[in-house]
Amino acid sequence: MTGTTASHPFAQRLHSSPESSLLYADQTTGAALLCIPEVEEQTEHYLAIEHGDSADRGMLTGALGGGCLLIFGSFSVAFFLDNRLEPALAYFAITALAFTLPFLWEVLRPMPLPILLNRRTRELYFEQDGELYHSPWDGIAAATYSFGTVGPYTGGMRHAALEALLHRFGHPQEQVLINLGSPIGKSLEMQLGFWEYLRTYMDKGPWFDAQGNHSESDAFIQSLLASRQGKGQWTRLQWRLIVKDYKTNKGRNFLSYSDFMLLLGGILFSPINALQNFTYAIAKRRARSQWPTLVKERLRPNGPSSRLVDLEQTAEQGGVKP
Repeated sequence: MTGTTASHPFAQRLHSSPESSLLYADQTTGAALLCIPEVEEQTEHYLAIEHGDSADRGMLTGALGGGCLLIFGSFSVAFFLDNRLEPALAYFAITALAFTLPFLWEVLRPMPLPILLNRRTRELYFEQDGELYHSPWDGIAAATYSFGTVGPYTGGMRHAALEALLHRFGHPQEQVLINLGSPIGKSLEMQLGFWEYLRTYMDKGPWFDAQGNHSESDAFIQSLLASRQGKGQWTRLQWRLIVKDYKTNKGRNFLSYSDFMLLLGGILFSPINALQNFTYAIAKRRARSQWPTLVKERLRPNGPSSRLVDLEQTAEQGGVKP
């Protein structure tokens, strides 16, 4: 454990873990930059980290709608080509319902808002049960530590959490610990690397290269986000591998049975993945409108530059609640 003091909010939590570190916004950990899959969006002004069960949004629509599209949609086309309109319309109706019902349920159901890092105002936002929590980035209380789990099928596994301490807007005595991404399956080195990624975004961003140097191009960042958002991109990846083998072997014995089956599977599952991505995008766009006005206006390029903690301090000096 490094940098722990008895007065620090994480002192007791980190004391129980021999592999732990306090993290500071102005101090490097020395770890290599690493982006995690939970980073769902990175723009010039803010970075969004997926939170809660939002990662599964769209899965039901993709499975039911895409599955029925493959099966009943094929039947509908076959009957239509055979001039049998009644069964063709029946199968089409089944396909439409299999998409519409879960789509409406997943889009209209409240979706957990992401954790936001505002680069303009240098602060972090989090929403829980309708309450807004926040922390200034400079001086933020954060830590990473490892822990183990034991399961009947997985055996013993090591994980690492990356947590930050925030307080409720207008009520600094009410605090909450949040995970910056899922801790499952991550190592301490991975979490330290992600902390460096966040530090680089806030200090040298919005765009930078793999070494953490400022860049005028967003090519490196978009390549990372494309990998994260690439549900359904397996077909494209597999095709690139096949083309690479074709060139390497000069067109001879380049296509193996496993390559062919993986490519075919990617093609067959592409409607499922496409519907899942579409549903997720619509649900995310609808959820973003639920942020409080104080947050939404600070996410705009020309929005206020004052931090929420500044509003709290001004209100406290004036003797009123923000």
